[in-house]
Amino acid sequence: MPLTVFTGGVRSGKSAAAAAYADATRLPVTVAVAGVADGDDEMRRRIEAHRRSRPPGWRVLEVAGMAPASWLQHVGDDECLLVDCIGTLLAALVWPPSGGARTGAEAEAAVHAAREIAEALIARRGETVVVTNEVGWGVVPISESGRAFRDAIGVANRMLVDGADRAFLVVCGRLVDLSALPRASDAGPRGHEREDDGSA
Repeated sequence: MPLTVFTGGVRSGKSAAAAAYADATRLPVTVAVAGVADGDDEMRRRIEAHRRSRPPGWRVLEVAGMAPASWLQHVGDDECLLVDCIGTLLAALVWPPSGGARTGAEAEAAVHAAREIAEALIARRGETVVVTNEVGWGVVPISESGRAFRDAIGVANRMLVDGADRAFLVVCGRLVDLSALPRASDAGPRGHEREDDGSA
C-alpha cells in the first residue's frame, strides 16, 4: 500500500510534482481525472493543458461522478494510480454538473463521500499518488455548498496524509515533507509532550 500525497494551494506545483513522482516509479501509470468542462471554455482549456502535459503512454480514466469502488477495479495493483485531484473528484460526486436541489444534507453527504474516497485510496494495494487541495486557509465560503466542500476535503486530506507513506505540502513550487512532522494530536508544551501509551 505505497501511498504518496501532494497537497497545496492553487498553482503551487502539486500536480507537476505528483506527475514527476508517478513517472519515476517506472510503472505503467493510470491517471484518474474528474474535471468536466460542461460548456465552460476556460475549464476545457485547463483540462486540455493537463492532457497535453502527460506522457503519451499514460492511461486516463474519467471518473467524474463515480464512486471509487466502481472505477478502482479497473486499475491493476501493478500500475501506478495517479489521482488528480481529490477536489474535483469530491465535487463531482456530491455536486454533479447536472445540478439538482441543494439541501441541508449537503455537509453530511460531502463528508461521507470524502471518507469513502480516502478509505478506498488508502486500502489500495498498488502504488498510489494523490493530488489534493488546501482550500480552508482563511476565506470562509459564502454558500452552504462551499462550506460543505471545504470541511469535507479537510477530512479527506487528514485521512489521506495519516494513511500515507509519504506526504508533501507544495508551496510556491517547493516541497515540504509532512511525513517527518509531528501530528497535531501529539502537540503539547515543550517538555510535556504526550507519551505514547501504545493505544494509537
